[in-house]
Amino acid sequence: MFRRLIGIFVATVLLTFQFFVGNATAIELDEATRTVPLNDKGDTTVLSVKEVKQGKRLFSFICADCHLGGVTKTNQNVGLDPETLALATPPRNNVEGLVDYLKNPTTYDGEIEIAELHPSTKSADIFTEMRNITDQQLKELAGYILTQPKVAGKQWGGGKIYF
Repeated sequence: MFRRLIGIFVATVLLTFQFFVGNATAIELDEATRTVPLNDKGDTTVLSVKEVKQGKRLFSFICADCHLGGVTKTNQNVGLDPETLALATPPRNNVEGLVDYLKNPTTYDGEIEIAELHPSTKSADIFTEMRNITDQQLKELAGYILTQPKVAGKQWGGGKIYF
């Protein structure tokens, strides 16, 4: 009898957790959350839920080792938060800017090419995870990065303050 009560309790807790997690995900992926800057001219784009989910999968596979939570492990002063991305040269706080970076990475000031240090399509021979990535997948990856401040808040890219 006692084991049965424990089983019912555990099942209830798990189902309740699933219910709330499912609702939170749906709320987080509303149209406002999926609307991100497209370019530095002020245009925006609305990503589909599928694009954001694909972007998350790509981020986890390609980027999360060095950018977990939007932090840059090698330089915690340069995160993936919108303010930091906006101050890069050229600005990287939009889909086109991030896609350009993922094709041709440069230092934060834009002066030195760093394709041999950062995964990019240009360095796919070194970073094999970039070998077969398409422009659509780069857009999904950039879109995911740009939606995360709306989902995670200031913790996204917040550096050692949060991690």
